[in-house]
Amino acid sequence: MMMQRGAFAFTRNCIWGYHIRNLSTKEMLRFPDLCSTKKKYMKNKFKLNSSTLLVFILTTGVFGIINTEMGVIGILPLIAENFQVTVPEAGWTVSIFALVVAISAPITPLLFSGINRKKVMILALGLFTLSNIISMMTTNFTVLLISRALPAFLHPVYVSMAFTVAAASVSKEKAPKAVAKVFIGVSAGMVLGVPVTSYIASEVSYSMGMLFFTVVNALVLVATIPFVPSMPVKEKLSYGTQLSVLKKKVVWYSILTITLINGALFGFFSYMSDYLKTITEVSYTVISTMLLIYGLANIIGNVIAGKQLAVNPVRSMIMIPLALLTFYIGVFALGEWLMAMAVIILILGILAGYGQSTMQYMITHAAPEAPDFANGLYLLSANLGTTVGAAVCGLFITFFNTRYSVIGSLIFLVLSIVFIVLRIRATQSERQIRMEMAA
Repeated sequence: MMMQRGAFAFTRNCIWGYHIRNLSTKEMLRFPDLCSTKKKYMKNKFKLNSSTLLVFILTTGVFGIINTEMGVIGILPLIAENFQVTVPEAGWTVSIFALVVAISAPITPLLFSGINRKKVMILALGLFTLSNIISMMTTNFTVLLISRALPAFLHPVYVSMAFTVAAASVSKEKAPKAVAKVFIGVSAGMVLGVPVTSYIASEVSYSMGMLFFTVVNALVLVATIPFVPSMPVKEKLSYGTQLSVLKKKVVWYSILTITLINGALFGFFSYMSDYLKTITEVSYTVISTMLLIYGLANIIGNVIAGKQLAVNPVRSMIMIPLALLTFYIGVFALGEWLMAMAVIILILGILAGYGQSTMQYMITHAAPEAPDFANGLYLLSANLGTTVGAAVCGLFITFFNTRYSVIGSLIFLVLSIVFIVLRIRATQSERQIRMEMAA
């Protein structure tokens, strides 16, 4: 009886926290049943730490890759000066990268879907590191463009696999949170990459600015080799099986929704600086500050989305275009008021980060049987939306003025609501069919 009471008291202490992980040999001999409890505790703790470290490495890796893509925006004048070309010609260092990503986004994740994911990540990071070294050392502009184009082919592979691996590293319920953390790398790459690279290059040299890209990718590569576990593909999906997801209406509704919402987001964002300059009439210093606030708010939106998608994804899908519609109307109506615009841009930044995570969720949950290909479709849709959105909003500026650039975004958002409703209905219809077949 005394021994049972002792066991009960000891177990109670374990529940409160610290005894299990510090179980002594004497206690293990006295209460052998608790030995297995300690093993389970330590095993679960190891899994938790492993998944946390893995998601951190993936987030940093995505940051390095997005940073490589976007960071050169801040040093285009230095590139033009260094290679003795015009600024528009230097702009090809951005355009060639984005063009290759858009072309390869639906293809390369499909081609690499059957290969050990760790090997593919090492290949991608190695190519990014090598290409950045070449970009740093070359004096030939053509070589620079080639060194920018080559790693862009593996950009969709790494990013899509990062989303897939992050989701698979945790339970199904926690997957949206893990993916949202990887999206922090996307937001940070876009927000911090430009000003940090610009500062380093302007204060030291163009080569040192490119060295920043190299160091980030190299560090992630070094961390990936020992800390990321081997991830062989247990069941290789045929190309036909993966492509078959394109037969599903819900996939196409998701693609169109992502294209439209991203078109709305980046259509206006492309001309936000011009809007703040000509309509709000603020200085470039204020514009830079507001753009930084917008970018940092993206990260907040990523974090919030991870929690909300795990609770009610349908509500998040419906809320995003409606909220964006409301605040874009606010931009159109209150564009001259600095304080109003500061608040609106902060909220738009949060919604942009929230929207990115929600859109990725839309496509991957529409095609769970082909996660890598689905993430490739997400990248294709997002890049297509960015291109079309900037073009359409630009037309409104051409035919009217800068204030009307937001009208293009409003049109995209209204259309996106239609396809979100269709997507929800298609999902409910598929679920009903599965239940009938099971019955």
